[in-house]
Amino acid sequence: MAGLAATAAVGLLAIAAFHMISGGKKSDTTAAQNAQVNPLYAELAKLARRDAQDPLALGRTDAPVVLIEYSDFQCSFCRTFGRTIEPQLISKYVEKGVLRIEWRNFPIFGQESENAARAAWAAAQQGRFWEFHNTLQAKAPEKKNTGALTPDHLAELAQEAGVANIAKFRADQESPAAATAVRQDAGEAYSLGASSTPTFLINGRPILGAQPIEQFEAVIEAARAAAPEHAE
Repeated sequence: MAGLAATAAVGLLAIAAFHMISGGKKSDTTAAQNAQVNPLYAELAKLARRDAQDPLALGRTDAPVVLIEYSDFQCSFCRTFGRTIEPQLISKYVEKGVLRIEWRNFPIFGQESENAARAAWAAAQQGRFWEFHNTLQAKAPEKKNTGALTPDHLAELAQEAGVANIAKFRADQESPAAATAVRQDAGEAYSLGASSTPTFLINGRPILGAQPIEQFEAVIEAARAAAPEHAE
């Protein structure tokens, strides 16, 4: 069944991309509701890890809705989502126990993206992923591959984000464990047919790009209404 999900997801992501281009507000809501009865979306929802020890996740493990975010720190659309939309979703849904956000590193723009992804993982090992995430998204260059996202500069941003042990951060950043974790996240995204960032799954329903917040809210509300109470 997992193989079926990975194969079918390519088509689902393509359908989602077409819907974003062609659909209006009314059809967005209808699609969000229909998504909840699609068995392939239900299979994709199983990608949610719901791991209480996951330092790259935010929100209750038993939240009825899980948003998985495949993202690259050099992606301008990812920054738009992270700076403007995500904080509103956190306030409206995460803090109320409705939504859990699970980050997946998906570095697609070269070495600087890889550097940033490994640095984010290293910050997470000291419980400062989201602080580092916010700092980096606020201060990353608007253009890609400018030469700014070096290990040294990322260590400076980590210190600004409150990472306590910078020597450990540097060691973790360059560790095989960081490379493996980033590779696994990216591999998951590629297996779904994702080729751009950001890509989202909300209880298995694909959304491509930094869409208007109303679209995220419509899908979250539909998923919330359809989801049974999650049992640990």
